[in-house]
Amino acid sequence: MSEIGKKIRIERLMNRESRNMVIIPMDHGISDGPIEGLINVTDTVNKVAEGGANAVLMQKGMVRYGHRGYGHDIGLIVHISASSALSPDPNAKVQVCTVEEVMKMGADAVSMHVNIGSETETDQLEQLGTISRDCEEWGIPLLAMMYPRGKKVTNPHDPENVAHAARIGAELGADLIKTVYTGDIDSFRNVVRGCPIPVVIAGGPKTSTDKEFLEMIDGAMEAGARGVAIGRNVFQHKDPIRITRAISEIVHGRRPVEEALEQLK
Repeated sequence: MSEIGKKIRIERLMNRESRNMVIIPMDHGISDGPIEGLINVTDTVNKVAEGGANAVLMQKGMVRYGHRGYGHDIGLIVHISASSALSPDPNAKVQVCTVEEVMKMGADAVSMHVNIGSETETDQLEQLGTISRDCEEWGIPLLAMMYPRGKKVTNPHDPENVAHAARIGAELGADLIKTVYTGDIDSFRNVVRGCPIPVVIAGGPKTSTDKEFLEMIDGAMEAGARGVAIGRNVFQHKDPIRITRAISEIVHGRRPVEEALEQLK
């Protein structure tokens, strides 16, 4: 029965026609504080829902403010790991919520963050294994945010390291992987090939132009990604509704970047 539960919930996170996902993470309040775009979470959720996002992702305490029962439907993913930029080691993620709590909130999926190469990698992998087991028990999908980060990681976008991090998430039972784009279609295609579950890309630092941002998404989709999980470049955009629509044009409609940019005019 857990497989049926996962199937039903994953479908709430995607477009039924394209089978792809536009997810907007809003969990940055723990890592970075009340930054622009997240001071009023309710307003931001309303905007990305109107723009056509399939799901939002947030920490448990924001669910009461950030999800709603009106307007466009939107999926809910609850993040269960955290660290702050003020920590002596921001790469040391700890579990701050349980799968049972997430289920009681009525969420569609759980997400957690693992930094491969960090000094606390072993603890984070242990947490991932435990959360994966609990998600299987309850029939709720697990989105694993898998990043190469640590003292030995000189280039967090190195294709081999990104492919390794993504594969680890799949090996330990995740249902979806979020990771960084490696910078070009060919190298990211190898990341996708090496990961037997759907991969979505992170947005990374805020980009300088909309075209540059959308070209990154287009490249990832061409390489086989199943969508995006992008925060700052959406909720800090001057028009979150229109940029979400532009992203959806590429992710779901596979429109050329120039056509997607028309949404911003």
